Amino acid sequence: MIHVRPAHDLDARDMAAILSEIIAIGGTTAMTGAVDAQYILARMQAAPEVSAWHIAEKPDGEIVGFQWISRGGDYLPPEAAEIATFAKPGQQGLGIGSKLFAATTAAAKALGYRWINANIRADNESGLAYYQSRGFENYGRIEGYRMADGRVVDKILKRFDLD
Repeated sequence: MIHVRPAHDLDARDMAAILSEIIAIGGTTAMTGAVDAQYILARMQAAPEVSAWHIAEKPDGEIVGFQWISRGGDYLPPEAAEIATFAKPGQQGLGIGSKLFAATTAAAKALGYRWINANIRADNESGLAYYQSRGFENYGRIEGYRMADGRVVDKILKRFDLD
C-alpha cells in the first residue's frame, strides 16, 4: 500500500537519492548532474507560497516517489503550474504516480492554478505515457533543447486543465 503525504525537509535526502539514481540511469529527465539534499531543500523553500511537494511512501516509511508543482518559468502564465514526477527505479506500476497526482491536483487547485504544464523529453516514453494516462494533452514542442551536458533533445509540452 502506498501512502502519499506532503514532503518535509527531512525527506530531502531520500528524494535527492531517487532523483540522482534516475539521472544516473539517464533518458528520462533533462537534468544531467547528481543532486543532493541541499538542492532539494533549496527548491522546496524557494517559493512555498506557489508550490506543493508530495512524497509516496511504503508502510515501512521507504520513500518510493515524489512529485512537485511550482510556478512555471517565464514561458508560462501565472495561472499555470509546472510539474515534475519521479518514481524510484524498479518501483513503477505500484500506483505511485496515480496517488501522487491526486494529491498534486488538489494542491494545485488550492494554490489557485488553472492548469498544469508538463515539460517532457520527447524520448522519455514512460514519462509521456504517464502524463497521457493522467489526461494531459499535447499543446507544444520545444525543438533542439540543449541540456547541461551538451546533448540536444526535443521536449513535448503537455497540459492538464484543472477546471
